[in-house]
Amino acid sequence: AAPRSPYRHLELCGIALRKKRCPGTAFLFTTVGADSISARQAAARLDTMMKILVATLLVYALGLLFTAVGSRLAGRCTTWCCALLGLPMWVVGGTVAPFCLALPQLMLAFLAAGMSVTALAVGTALAGAVTNLGLALSVCLLRKRHCAVADRDEFCRKCLLLLAACGVLAVFVRDGELSYTGTGLLMLLFVLFVMMSIVFQHKFTYGDTIKAVSTSEKHPSPQLAAQEYGYTAHTMAFPVMNVRNALTNLAGVAGGLALLAGGAQALLYSATTLANLTGTIQALWAATLISFGFCIPLLVEALNHPLGSVWKWFSVRCRYYPPDSLPIQLLNSAILNLTLALPISSLMYRHKLPVGAQFRSYEVPVCAAMALVLLLPPLCRHKLKRGQGWMCLALYFAYLAAALLLPRAGYFDFKQLRASDLPYCRQQR
Repeated sequence: AAPRSPYRHLELCGIALRKKRCPGTAFLFTTVGADSISARQAAARLDTMMKILVATLLVYALGLLFTAVGSRLAGRCTTWCCALLGLPMWVVGGTVAPFCLALPQLMLAFLAAGMSVTALAVGTALAGAVTNLGLALSVCLLRKRHCAVADRDEFCRKCLLLLAACGVLAVFVRDGELSYTGTGLLMLLFVLFVMMSIVFQHKFTYGDTIKAVSTSEKHPSPQLAAQEYGYTAHTMAFPVMNVRNALTNLAGVAGGLALLAGGAQALLYSATTLANLTGTIQALWAATLISFGFCIPLLVEALNHPLGSVWKWFSVRCRYYPPDSLPIQLLNSAILNLTLALPISSLMYRHKLPVGAQFRSYEVPVCAAMALVLLLPPLCRHKLKRGQGWMCLALYFAYLAAALLLPRAGYFDFKQLRASDLPYCRQQR
């Protein structure tokens, strides 16, 4: 049987506390008659619940801040360390830059799977991909002041790769678990993604122009200067080779990863506590609070930093990709969530990774539908449309409504438990 989640003690401690304060009650939301519990006990129980809720939301906010700052700092310093090592910019842009944008989801999925909280590991990867495409990329396509621009061939290839990853998940999780064959195919798609990204960046480094598609209504020239668009254009340069720069960037990488790990741990704790407090499934919180929280920095960047100058100053200082490549970077992040975060979670779990009905019914089909919506206009009409942004946004809100109002999983009814079900329940636990 898989090891029990270490956060089980939170629920047990809460039950013990409620039993001590309110004898005869075992769960937080148990329906009890007015004659069996006093008003003072009810007020004490409500007060305890509100204190836990406020503390959990505070931990959640700190976790979001730490992950946002840590991922940007670690990404920027990692790219500069690669430059200090003498790696070509087209190699750094094709490997490190796409990986750093998906670093928060990868870290949280890694920690959650290692602690056997598989619902949050899978939910962070799948819901993160849906949110990045349905929210951040939709905003990029809907902007009027700054039109979205992308290389047509690369955009179509990445959409096809995302569709292939969704197809692998749809085929190899039918029995509720990601098989070892499916994990191997996802890792193969990840290797293909890395090779495509390196070739893509090499083309811009040594080429002159690209075939671009845009949401502009003025029919811009399909040829753009490669130096203005590459993954690392105007964001990186070879730094001075000295000990001070090396130590500074190494300290930035270590500090950024430490902040990122601490923030991911805080988010994992808060999501698990909220699920235990409210009696809801963990996949619900992965689809809402965690995925939306990870998407906030990308939304702020897509909207040109309307929240103030502090985060804008920090994000510009720690930028490791040009703003014009944000649509492609969001596609890269969604692909990495599926082709890297899920295999890492499966390896950390040391068993076949459970993929619940919620993910099979909502996240995977919606992600495939968004990839198809993004693929067709550039492939058929050689143009990006703002209607694609509206369609992806509608799909995202429909997915969010379905996840909130029609969850496909819940707590097991132990009253109907039979002796023959015990081995299965131990395995699922």
